[in-house]
Amino acid sequence: MTPLRNHHPNTTFTSRSMLTTYSLLIISLSSIAHSDEPWIELTANGGLSQWQPPGDWAEVGEVFKDPENEKKLAVKDGKDVIYNGVKGRTRNLLSKIEHGDVEAQIEFMVPKGSNSGIYFMGRYEIQVLDSYGRKDLNHGDAGGIYQRWDPKRGKGQEGFEGHAPLVNASKAPGEWQTFEVTFRAPRFGLDGMKTVNAIFVKVIHNGQVIHENVEVTGPTRSGAYHDERPKGPIMLQGDHGPVAYRNIRIRHLGLRPK
Repeated sequence: MTPLRNHHPNTTFTSRSMLTTYSLLIISLSSIAHSDEPWIELTANGGLSQWQPPGDWAEVGEVFKDPENEKKLAVKDGKDVIYNGVKGRTRNLLSKIEHGDVEAQIEFMVPKGSNSGIYFMGRYEIQVLDSYGRKDLNHGDAGGIYQRWDPKRGKGQEGFEGHAPLVNASKAPGEWQTFEVTFRAPRFGLDGMKTVNAIFVKVIHNGQVIHENVEVTGPTRSGAYHDERPKGPIMLQGDHGPVAYRNIRIRHLGLRPK
């Protein structure tokens, strides 16, 4: 089993909760991607009906790099793709369905230099960015688990706990790319206190593993919510530049008895 990665040294638990934490983590990581639940399609057959609020997001048939401006997307009529409008900057999109433990498959496209993000439970971000050809990767590159943010840490130290992808699997701007994500939601005791942090069990970008067993101790920067709960929506970031998504589907996961 790949060791659990947690680079935030200030995370503390009581001895009782620590035992609960690591016992549950061992169980959860041993049950990766096991589910008898059906896939739920979030962008098929009029995909925006599954999301709110739509803002300037639109349903189209095809999306491709604008031949007159490499930093924009051009579209054709239809309903197979959702994208964040002509301006490429609109409000974030939240799925109506909420999830806890989940497996997700997502296709996305960005033009040159553009930026978006996929937030699991509306809180924990996998970065979407044009990172084609980059050598030195950080949490802000495509596939990165974006950093957390706390101004109380002091000037220059506000950002922490970001995780760069293990490899750069990015395709050229204007090409469709894929994420396959297995995500474990945080756990809470009967008193409502968190006992287990959220975990990105595995993230695959264009067929290459870029994260395994990465723990996040709280919501990443720019999430829709600052608290943590057992369930939440998928959020698509729409205010950082042109982006398109298609073939988004999820299925709920349950812990398999060990």
